[in-house]
Amino acid sequence: MTLQEDMTREGHTVPAKTPGKPDVSGKKGRGRRVTLLVALGVALPVLILVAAGSGQVDIPPGQVLGSVLHRLGIPIGDLPTAAQGENALWIVRIPRVLMAAVTGAALGCAGALMQGVFGNPLAEPGVIGVSSGAAVGAAAVITFGLTGLGNWTVVAAAFVCGLLTTLAVYAMARANGRTEVVTLLLTGIAVNAVAGAALGLLMFLSSNDALRSITSWQLGSLAGSTWDAVYVVGPIAVVGCLVAIALGRRLDLLALGERTARHLGVNVERLRFTGIVVIALLTSAAVAFSGIISFVGLVIPHLVRMAVGPGHRVLLPASALGGACLLVVADLVARTAVPYQELPLGVLTAVVGGPFFFWLLRRTRARSGGWG
Repeated sequence: MTLQEDMTREGHTVPAKTPGKPDVSGKKGRGRRVTLLVALGVALPVLILVAAGSGQVDIPPGQVLGSVLHRLGIPIGDLPTAAQGENALWIVRIPRVLMAAVTGAALGCAGALMQGVFGNPLAEPGVIGVSSGAAVGAAAVITFGLTGLGNWTVVAAAFVCGLLTTLAVYAMARANGRTEVVTLLLTGIAVNAVAGAALGLLMFLSSNDALRSITSWQLGSLAGSTWDAVYVVGPIAVVGCLVAIALGRRLDLLALGERTARHLGVNVERLRFTGIVVIALLTSAAVAFSGIISFVGLVIPHLVRMAVGPGHRVLLPASALGGACLLVVADLVARTAVPYQELPLGVLTAVVGGPFFFWLLRRTRARSGGWG
C-alpha cells in the first residue's frame, strides 16, 4: 500500500499537484509563518521594556533600555531620572516582567504540545492533573507549616506534586504497553476530582492565615517574583520549549493518524510519554512560582493556529512567544489597572479565557454540525 492510499484510508485528503505550476499557497503560508514569528519576536522585548517602566514610578522605555545597556557594559542611553528608579527596575520590575515572560512561554508551549500529543484542540495542561497536583502540594505545605527548604518549600512541593501527579495519571492510563488518549483524559479528570477534594479538606483544616495564603496562591500572582525564581524557571522553560520544538515534525505526522505515523517510523508511545513529561515540567515550573494561571495554554495555541495553520514546527515556538507576550500584558494590567491595588493574575486570564473557550466550543460545534 502506498503512503497516499494509507493516508486516504485514514480519512485525510491528499491534494494533487498540478505539473508546471508553483505552489503559490505554500509560499504565502511560509511568508505568514515567518512574519508571525518575527512580529512576536519583536513585540516581546518591546512589551518587556514598556511593562518594566510602568507602575507607581513611571520610567520611559528609553531610560529602561539605557539602564539595561549600562548593566551589560554598553554606555549608551539615559539612566532612569526618577527617584529610586534604578532600584525599582532591578529589584522589583525586571525580575517580575521576565518571570511573566518565561511563565507565559512555558504555559503557551505546554498547551500547544498537549493539543498535539492528544490530538484534541480543546486540551489544556490542567486536564492531566498538573495544576491540581501542584495546588495540593502547595496547600499541604502551607496548612502544616512545613519549612524544610525555607522560602522555597511551597515552590518545591508544588513542582514535585504537579510532576508526580502527571506521571501517576500516565501510569494509570497505560495498559498492555499502550496508552489510549481517551483513557488518559478520563483518568486526568478523575485525578483532578480527587485532588480537588484533597485541596478542600486541606483548606478546611487550615487556620485563617493559612487559608488566605492558599487562596492567594490559587488566584495566581507574580508579586513575589525574584531573580532566583527567574534563574530556576527560565532554564526549565527554555529547555522544555526546545525539546517540544524538536518534537514538531513527529507531531505533524501523528496528526495524520496513529497508523500513518507508525507507518512513517514514529514511535507513538515514546512520543506521547516524552510530550507528557515535557508538559508536566513546563507547567509545574510555571505554576509552582506563580500559582494557578488558566487558559493561557488554551487561548494562545488556538490564536496561532487560526493565523498560520496547524504545523507544529511553527505552532510551538509561536505559542511560546505568544504566551510570553500575553502574560507580560496581563501582569501589567493586573498591577496597574487599579491604583495601589493588584488584581489576581489567574482571575484576569480566566476573565479573558473563559469567554474565548465558550466561543471556541460554539465555533467547533457549528463547524462539525453537532457533538453527537
